[in-house]
Amino acid sequence: MESVNERHIAGAGTPESVWMESFTTRNVFQGTVVELLANSKTVHIIAPHPDDEILACGGIIQQLAQMKVSVQIVAVTDGEASHPGSCRWPASMLAAARRAEVKLATRMLAPQATRTRLQFADGGVSASENELTVTLSALLDKNDIVIVPWRLDGHPDHEAVGRAGCKASAIRGCRLFEVPIWGWHWASPNRREFPWHRVVSIALSPEERYRKEQAIRFFRTQTEPDPGTGRAAVLPRFALERFRRPFEVVFR
Repeated sequence: MESVNERHIAGAGTPESVWMESFTTRNVFQGTVVELLANSKTVHIIAPHPDDEILACGGIIQQLAQMKVSVQIVAVTDGEASHPGSCRWPASMLAAARRAEVKLATRMLAPQATRTRLQFADGGVSASENELTVTLSALLDKNDIVIVPWRLDGHPDHEAVGRAGCKASAIRGCRLFEVPIWGWHWASPNRREFPWHRVVSIALSPEERYRKEQAIRFFRTQTEPDPGTGRAAVLPRFALERFRRPFEVVFR
């Protein structure tokens, strides 16, 4: 997760308490990973930056691994632009650190998951969206499941990955699901842009929640302040609260 665009992601965003209250009062569809799979044997999770797949799908990834489903994680960028101007985290060092962090996190949740590194420019995915669509299409097979960031997620990289994943899925005949990440920040339960009619809630066990929390702790480059610039953590406490729920959400 990096800096954001015109969807006005600023400050602390919509409090998690507001989201949780809305989830308890709305008739949200309760689904399962088995239902999402619909007999598919391969799931591709397209991650714009290292950590997005764990934040949005850390519990789902565990459930897929338990079912012996092939989990294919596609790393679109290395996340090298999350600390601009930092003497502590120059781009090349940051990219290496983030790759190491997500490797440890993925190993904890799904040791057999595979990762394909595409090395698109962090912060510049929109400019290469057509190329990304072609690249993703070559990785997919008919009837695979594809999980991408919400196409209105707020971050330009997230939205570009969502659009490219949608196009590639249509080309290859795959089932597509979207996941909000920054969307929890800029949106609110009563904004018309938030698609409640598409929401599927996937329950997580206490053990799955615990392992996801432990996996997130590996992302120290994102959860700790930058001593090189004095900037606050990219993922402050209020942001992390959104990924500690007893469920995860996909848009069908």
